[in-house]
Amino acid sequence: MRHFALMILLTMLTACAMGPDRARPHVAPPASFRMGAGGEAGSIANLPWWELLKDEQLQKLVRVSLQENKDLAAAVASVEEYQARLAGARVDFIPQASANANAPFLARKTPFSLPGFPTATSYYLQGSVSWELDVWGRVRRSNEAARADLFAREENRRAVILTLVSSVAQAYFDLRQLDMQLDIAKGTLQSWEDSVKIAQARLRQGIISKLDADQFEAERANAAARAAEFERQTIQKENELSVLLGRNPGQIPRGQLLTEQVMPPEVPAGIPSDLLQRRPDILQAEQEFSAATARIGVAQANRFPQITLTGVLGVASPHLANLVKSGSEFGAAGAGLVGPLLNAKTLGYEQRAVEAQARQVQAQYEKTVLVAFREVEDALVAIRTVRQQTEALEAQVTALRSALHLADLRYRGGLANYLDVLTSKRSLFDAELSLTSTRRLYLVSIVQLYKALGGGWTPAGGLR
Repeated sequence: MRHFALMILLTMLTACAMGPDRARPHVAPPASFRMGAGGEAGSIANLPWWELLKDEQLQKLVRVSLQENKDLAAAVASVEEYQARLAGARVDFIPQASANANAPFLARKTPFSLPGFPTATSYYLQGSVSWELDVWGRVRRSNEAARADLFAREENRRAVILTLVSSVAQAYFDLRQLDMQLDIAKGTLQSWEDSVKIAQARLRQGIISKLDADQFEAERANAAARAAEFERQTIQKENELSVLLGRNPGQIPRGQLLTEQVMPPEVPAGIPSDLLQRRPDILQAEQEFSAATARIGVAQANRFPQITLTGVLGVASPHLANLVKSGSEFGAAGAGLVGPLLNAKTLGYEQRAVEAQARQVQAQYEKTVLVAFREVEDALVAIRTVRQQTEALEAQVTALRSALHLADLRYRGGLANYLDVLTSKRSLFDAELSLTSTRRLYLVSIVQLYKALGGGWTPAGGLR
């Protein structure tokens, strides 16, 4: 017996887990970002989100969302679920114990029994212990898969947080843009109403035709329609933000104007290889690949016999009064061997299916990395070009305001016709709306870059 136990111990110590070991899929990142400055040591992603988003009211909204958002609550619950699953998987490392008892009421004695062991007609208390010897590493690989699943859910929680912060910021900037556009539309509407009054007066005096007056009225109606459109979009954007905050639809408090928002003067992207260590969706895909790889070992180990040590100990007697007396004890210990026979081919197909699943997860990981690099490049080129676009639109708006002022003076003085005023005012209205959209796009592009880089990451892990 001593030699048998020693042999089992040596077998467990020298046994290795079956299947491939955990390894990150190889993806060669570029040396630098195409639209980034070469040799950037730092990254905007190293900033905590509250240092990127300076608007105090926006910070309050983000903090509320981090407390009340339902998607984040579901992600946190998912982490707790997989923590419990990992704890359950770890139990397989230790012996499993059970107990049962029997108290017959109506029974017929049968001669088919082993001396010293209970039957269905006996009173007995019995405890049993079983322990699977993890010779092929099935339990170890199963635990590796459960641990990787937990890490994947934790990275998913971080991804939800990062997406939530960026979504609240983008929706808030959208809301401030709509506020500004609504103010522009209302101001333009008031200007057109003044022009319509002048046109109606000139029509009564016979200075202009009915066609000219109708043109002014049409532009006034267009401004009124745009104002109503912006008002509708504003309410809908508030409803969107309310859901992100985990609240019923309602009014959203405002802070700084769109033109007052402060962003860092420089937005370095850092080194592309950092994305593999920082972006939560990439880390999640990596852990999912680790879990799929570990399950290959589980599938391979299932094709080999399982060796189990078992033991039974208890007391039994046909009479309840003799249950605890000397001589009623029984017990046994031994080893069991269970292996596949007729289902061996099925287990082989199962292993091939698991291997194919691992290849699918690997392809998804590689795609996630490619999408991450694309999102960073898209945000970088947007920031660079939007700056130039904003400068051009600001110059256009300044020129159009001057042109409108001169055209209006000439029209009121009878030195120009209505077409000059109509064209100048319409062009200024469109240019002011475009400038507002571009200013919002610049802010959103920085937030998108922050998200694409896995912003808020710290060496200790997690979002600040």
